[in-house]
Amino acid sequence: MATDDMSYYGYALLLLSGAVIAAPLAKRIGLGTVLGYLAAGILIGPVLRLITNGERILHFAELGVVFLLFIIGLELKPSRLWSLRHEIFGLGLVQVVLSGLVIMAAVVVLDRQSLSAAAIIGYGLALSSTAFALQILEERGERSTAYGQRSFSILLFQDLAIVPILALVPLLAPFSADSGGNPIRDFAIALAAIVFLVLVGKYLINPIFQFIASTGAREAMIAAALLVVVGAATLMEFAGLSMAMGSFLAGVLLAESSYRHELEADIEPFRGILFALFFMAVGLSLEIHVIVDNVLLITVAVPILMVVKSALIYALCRVFGSGHNDSIRIAGLLPQAGEFGFVIFTAAAAAGIFSNATASLLIAIVTVSMALTPLASTLAKRLMREGGDEELEETFEGAGSDVLMIGFSRFGQIVSQTLLAGGSEVTIIDHSADRIRSATKFGFKIYFGDGTRRNVLQAAGIERAKLVAVCTHEKATTDKIVDVIQAEFPGAKIFARAYDRAHTLSLRERGIEYELRETLESSFVFSRKTLEALDIDPQRVEAILDETRRRDEERLQIQAVEGIYAGGDMLHVKPVTPEPLIKPQKEAERLDLDEPAQSAE
Repeated sequence: MATDDMSYYGYALLLLSGAVIAAPLAKRIGLGTVLGYLAAGILIGPVLRLITNGERILHFAELGVVFLLFIIGLELKPSRLWSLRHEIFGLGLVQVVLSGLVIMAAVVVLDRQSLSAAAIIGYGLALSSTAFALQILEERGERSTAYGQRSFSILLFQDLAIVPILALVPLLAPFSADSGGNPIRDFAIALAAIVFLVLVGKYLINPIFQFIASTGAREAMIAAALLVVVGAATLMEFAGLSMAMGSFLAGVLLAESSYRHELEADIEPFRGILFALFFMAVGLSLEIHVIVDNVLLITVAVPILMVVKSALIYALCRVFGSGHNDSIRIAGLLPQAGEFGFVIFTAAAAAGIFSNATASLLIAIVTVSMALTPLASTLAKRLMREGGDEELEETFEGAGSDVLMIGFSRFGQIVSQTLLAGGSEVTIIDHSADRIRSATKFGFKIYFGDGTRRNVLQAAGIERAKLVAVCTHEKATTDKIVDVIQAEFPGAKIFARAYDRAHTLSLRERGIEYELRETLESSFVFSRKTLEALDIDPQRVEAILDETRRRDEERLQIQAVEGIYAGGDMLHVKPVTPEPLIKPQKEAERLDLDEPAQSAE
């Protein structure tokens, strides 16, 4: 027993060491953490043979995918899932059916497999890797992009398709294989399990979490979160469905729960480490001798599989309305075979549909195709066309706060951090896909939307906001947003970022609550530090800055009445030299409040 315990500690030490070394190294050279984990598993297992029972670790590590789908489910309210129904059961369904038929036909013609074997192989390889694809989207911060949402819809249907594919295995098995299955009974069990999970999720989970939270037992909350995920996954597995489907369904049912954020925070650490372990276990399970014996076949089959799937996915995405660039992105993201192929091919071999050697070869093809996914995704970018702004899905689930911020450029980022640090809730919308992607990596929740559109402002919760902070950096955009808000939501308080003096006057004329020139305060801070560096008395520095502020405001008031060119000699057409703010006499220790100051602004 002690030896076994030590061996497991040794396994943990090796795997953690591999993850710590491989992931940052792969990330640094641009390959992504997924390929790093996979390479670490191959090195530890098949190459150095430090761990030889990778299949057992892989079975346990599948919990990483289970936890991932639970967290994804938490982010998808039933209303949002319903809105994706056309993508899921339209594009997703057609992709699986068509890809499966094409691969099945190729297997029959080229490998002379039986129809039963070809069907399992075709539809097993038609599925893509949810784990790989979602990890790549997460690393790039592209889950919210239009192509990310469409990719997710395809993957979600593929996960659902695992159920009928696995159901085909006993039906297609030779008569000598004792399947012992009863389709009607299996369907009834599956339906009962889903109904039971829905009822528990709707009526029982929240009271349980409420009771545990009232006790203050933090560790019990974490245990309850793990119990929900593992329990739902185990229930679905017992019913003959996939564990991933069970955890996803549990997440969707809890998406509107008041404990959603608590659950996500508790599960995330486990999801991360188990997800990494899953990819390492794939590498551990790779049978090098199968690849060596069939290296020519794999070298030819894997690229053909990926090219065929990519071409089909690209064509279907164009048919369903995606642009060229988004179709290329999806095709480059989903050309591989998926991790559920391991389950399908193992079950088919056990049922006698094809040999264990064929199953091992197929698993090797799946693994190699998964390993080539980052390369395929990178190569796909070379086929994209330049031009055209990237679009994101305009979804505003959870939007609505005390402050609605429009624009998340440099100015808005600082303002938002200050508001959040003060405990205020902020809903941020921006029209730049790149900024949203970057901000998502740092934990900001930003909604994609055009602040000049009434429906976007309404969806973002402007009617519930105490004030609207317009932090866009272009004058024309800011003015258009202000005009729309004042016309459609006249009761809204508007705080706006102004570009220069002329823009300040324009915003004041519109009667907004507050405006600030973007460089004003930074200029005063810079001036303060400069005067202090010149050893000027601090009190005198404050007096100089206060006087400058006063004169600047007076000039603005004059210009508001007489026009932008009023307020001093600085507005002459010929070049002028700004006059000093204080008299040059040596004895002048006070400010001359009567002499007009010039401004270079």
